[in-house]
Amino acid sequence: MSSRAGETASEAAGVPGAASVERGAQAHVTLLGDFRLQVAGRSVELGTSCRRVVALVCLRGAVPRARAAGTLWPAVADRRAGANLRTALWRVGAVAPQVLRVERGWLELGPGVSVDVRDVAQRALRAQDAADDVADLPRLADADLLPDWDDEWVAEDRERVRQLRLHLLEAVARTLAGRDRFAAAVDLALTALRADPLRESAHRTVIAVHLAEGNVAEARRAFAACRALLHAELGVEPSAATAALVATPVRALTVS
Repeated sequence: MSSRAGETASEAAGVPGAASVERGAQAHVTLLGDFRLQVAGRSVELGTSCRRVVALVCLRGAVPRARAAGTLWPAVADRRAGANLRTALWRVGAVAPQVLRVERGWLELGPGVSVDVRDVAQRALRAQDAADDVADLPRLADADLLPDWDDEWVAEDRERVRQLRLHLLEAVARTLAGRDRFAAAVDLALTALRADPLRESAHRTVIAVHLAEGNVAEARRAFAACRALLHAELGVEPSAATAALVATPVRALTVS
């Protein structure tokens, strides 16, 4: 949806003159861990309702005003929810008018607003490019989406974001192993495994990185640890895909 004809949040909520405050400043929203809004490199404090409006639009993209009000205030009448939304928009527009825009009854992010979750999603789709800069990736193991929020709509997005984070860590680890950057590869692989010890694809990534480096004994130890954990916690054996990783080097050693 084009935002050229849209209003800023402050204009839509009737805040005279507020749209001129830091209109051109770049904004960044952090949702992994604690909510944080930065405008032109400075933190901007928002109240609870304002943070939730911004977070909803960051996660869901363009949202109809009525749906946003119903999602954020499901336990109150529609009229009251709409009033709550107008107040939140007014407050956001008063301190950071460039963050949200309203167009034809829809809410969307303002142009140039970046969001850490969207960055993770893009990097997960471009693992080879993401492997060029891995300095910040280990923090993703512990960076849950807004972990202290208990809103039902946040819970729906939390698992989606968790999967994106883990896929990113695993994909970049494999890419790095293919570039012979084994120290960084095994670090990211083990980071993904620490984030979810029962995730078999994370175990496979650890095993695959060890094999790529020629460490067959390390790969077999990693497989044994995976097998013991899955058996103890879930009562199952590793999948055929996981077992096949160590079967090939074992056969090769036997033949030689």
